[in-house]
Amino acid sequence: MADDEQHETAARSFLSCAAEVARLLELGDTADLPEDRRARHLAHAARKPLLERASLPEEFFAPLMAAAVYDPDPSFCRWFVEPALYAFGRRRVMTALLDYLRTGTDAERAGAERAWYCAHLPLRANRSPAYAPGGSRDPALDESRDVVDEWLKACSEHLPDPTA
Repeated sequence: MADDEQHETAARSFLSCAAEVARLLELGDTADLPEDRRARHLAHAARKPLLERASLPEEFFAPLMAAAVYDPDPSFCRWFVEPALYAFGRRRVMTALLDYLRTGTDAERAGAERAWYCAHLPLRANRSPAYAPGGSRDPALDESRDVVDEWLKACSEHLPDPTA
């Protein structure tokens, strides 16, 4: 597949993921925007409402992870990872990214690697209403050392053999 064709396919995939998050948030239609700007517009429109919620329904988890993985810009995939961290916990987010790394396509593995960096963001009580009054949350949501170990193991398994 030519580079232009791969880029176009990736852009459509990201648009589909961003559109699903926007649909769940009941954001307005973007049909009046050029297709090449639509996904970023939807991502931008979703960012604030996602962070303002104290919780997110279960139906948001997979679309947020897909949007984070398919976002071609490593600077912006945070817009999907961060609300997922607050709502679902670091452990669950990292586990989902690990699944993409283990079983995904080449493009999904690359996206999971970009999103993995954002999965280490510090969580702050003043940044999200996902924290209980007094700034507390269940520490089990964010316990992830074993997932990090599994990630490192999976990364080493996907590296090319230097002796081959």
